Amino acid sequence: MKNISVVAFMAAAMLGGVSIAQAADVEVIHWWTSGGEQAAVSVFAKEFDKTGDKWVDNAIALGETARAAIMQRALGGDPPDAAQFNPGRQYEELISAGLLLDLTPLAEKEGWDKFIRPAETVAPCKIDGKWWCVPVNIHMNNWAWASIPAFKKAGLEVPSTWDEYIADLPKLKDAGVIPFAIGGDGGGWQVSLMANQLILAQLGAANVEKIWKDKDLDLAGGPEVLKAFQTLKALGGYADPGSPNRSWSDTTSLVISGEAALQVMGDWAQGEFQVAGQKPGVDYACLLGPLLPDAKNVRIGGDIFVFFKQKDPDVERAQLSLASMMVNPQVQAMFNTAKGSAPIRDDVDLSLANDCMKKAIEVLKQPGAVVPDQNVWRNEAFATAQNAIFSDLIYNANTTPEAAQAQFVELLKNAE
Repeated sequence: MKNISVVAFMAAAMLGGVSIAQAADVEVIHWWTSGGEQAAVSVFAKEFDKTGDKWVDNAIALGETARAAIMQRALGGDPPDAAQFNPGRQYEELISAGLLLDLTPLAEKEGWDKFIRPAETVAPCKIDGKWWCVPVNIHMNNWAWASIPAFKKAGLEVPSTWDEYIADLPKLKDAGVIPFAIGGDGGGWQVSLMANQLILAQLGAANVEKIWKDKDLDLAGGPEVLKAFQTLKALGGYADPGSPNRSWSDTTSLVISGEAALQVMGDWAQGEFQVAGQKPGVDYACLLGPLLPDAKNVRIGGDIFVFFKQKDPDVERAQLSLASMMVNPQVQAMFNTAKGSAPIRDDVDLSLANDCMKKAIEVLKQPGAVVPDQNVWRNEAFATAQNAIFSDLIYNANTTPEAAQAQFVELLKNAE
């Protein structure tokens, strides 16, 4: 049942001969299942339930699995009311099929163009002048998270550069610490994220765009990209045996416990440290760049929600209410503080933000700092194939950096 009958209001409606909107259930599919993610999504659920409508939670672990379930249901004629995606091309088929609720009237009424920023966050949702999704956060992917106690156990300071960190790897291993923490589940997206950050560190923002957007094959096949592949291969030699099938959040837990030294992961990892009660600069270090002393770029992604057309007008009303609530400044502050991400508006109270988030927001404000995620330019099929290439490089002893680079260039050549 989508609707919840409210007896008192219905009685009043019958006596007065007026139409009263009924409270509605809104089923929301998302993939936020870790401790930090659950703390964040509960903000949305609790705030929405306060309106009288009801958030019906449908959490499906792993983004790839959740997106596949969403697409299967939507194209099969049984869509959820709302669903999470990453900003980019993941939901373009839903738009072209006419399955999504047009949010433009709501966006124009509330002035989303005036407060949602930066432009790279608006673009994947506002297509040909129409709003098809709601951005709820700005994730910054290029972070490393280091256990201060793990480095101290090896008699080391937390490194600030890649060269320092790579030199530390043997000492960390000798101290009984996992030198390089990474997980391989989900088809290799964690390894791909790591590789993308290495390429960004080697080449800078302009050249990253040339590779993924413009398909510059000479650059993709050049020495700087090869060095990034070689670094990834070397780091893979210091991963632990449990790495290939491990989730990102379980990997973060190893850093939190001090069993592992360092993980390269987006800012959503920060939510796990918060749930564990750890403090930046005391228990862990957040290294933007990653591992670049003067980080000038943030590679951004994020989370968006689409809303599927429904026949029940009460459900549509509740969907629009949820969309409006998600961009509310107070809700934005509470949600993103829990999530570890930055809000999509800069007029929110960030007094609860920790030093890591403040550092990222300062870089985000600088002109030219933003580097979009590859999802903006390339489709899901490309991402899946790229993940497989990087995963094979790090986990297959027989795969060389040169061979992986050649596969990457070939993939990019035929990318859509």
